[in-house]
Amino acid sequence: MSIKDKLAGGVIGFGTAPLGNMFRDIPEEQAQATVDAAWEQGVRYYDTAPFYGAGLAEIRLGDALGRRKRDDYVLSTKVGRVILDEVEDAGARALGEKSGLFAAGRPNKMIDDYSADATLRSIEDSLKRLKTDRLDIVWVHDIAQDFHGDEWLSYFEVARKGAFRVLTRLRDEGVIKAWGLGVNRVEPIELTLDLAEAQPDGFLLAGRYTLLDHERALQRLMPKAAERGTDIVVGGPYSSGILAGGSHFEYQEAPAHIIAKVERIKAVAQRHAVGIKAAALQFSLANPAVAAVIPGASRPQRIAEDAAALAETIPADFWRELREQGLVAANAPLPIDRI
Repeated sequence: MSIKDKLAGGVIGFGTAPLGNMFRDIPEEQAQATVDAAWEQGVRYYDTAPFYGAGLAEIRLGDALGRRKRDDYVLSTKVGRVILDEVEDAGARALGEKSGLFAAGRPNKMIDDYSADATLRSIEDSLKRLKTDRLDIVWVHDIAQDFHGDEWLSYFEVARKGAFRVLTRLRDEGVIKAWGLGVNRVEPIELTLDLAEAQPDGFLLAGRYTLLDHERALQRLMPKAAERGTDIVVGGPYSSGILAGGSHFEYQEAPAHIIAKVERIKAVAQRHAVGIKAAALQFSLANPAVAAVIPGASRPQRIAEDAAALAETIPADFWRELREQGLVAANAPLPIDRI
């Protein structure tokens, strides 16, 4: 059974990184109301990770979903980082991985560990924070150059011998339903697909198959995934917020060339009376390898906007103009290609 089948037909999920106080401190009531709004809009797939605020997003999500029947939703979290009881002081947090992204999260120290023992511990700790007895999908988190630099391949090798084998066993035993990688780069996914012994069910790819940035994924990854029936879940469809009215790209202030490209896309959207969020969501979903998109949100009203964007009717001329202006790759599948 594919990831798409496991999501029971839902093509939009909820990414909970913002609930870990990404970039800003979110009041508890607002966090809970946002998850409730997602539920009311029919969202039944929720993705989280220990890294999001050092467990804060998992705790908040567990509190919100604890009021729901466990069989009524699909839940995924990640392994690769273990949260310690040890607390970091403000200076250490400002210099570490959490600087900028989750500076307002919990102060607990985290370590990167993709070994078998750490994978099992991470799952056990996540189950407690999420207040549940099982996980549906487990992603191996951030095993790529953006977090581990030139040493990322050594981390990958630890995961290959550790996390990959543990998750395969847990899936085969029925403890989890699926596993794969949750990354912001295509290279580790391509490498995993080339491994004879690895049998992942799918991948969570954040930021690399968006309206703004998709060329590299189209070269090899998406065709190979489609050929093998290995589904892709697209995270960060708004490219860290720049496609949804924000100022961030790649979790940082967007550079000038990205801002300029966004303005060109917006100009086309305005000519055709198209919402930019609608274009972003529907572009990602047009690729046959994509099972779902999981935009994040920190306000209830954003959930309604996402639902409306998914349902918006976009004229074919909009997509044609994007292609003609070179604002999307010539070989990128578009909604009009299915007509």
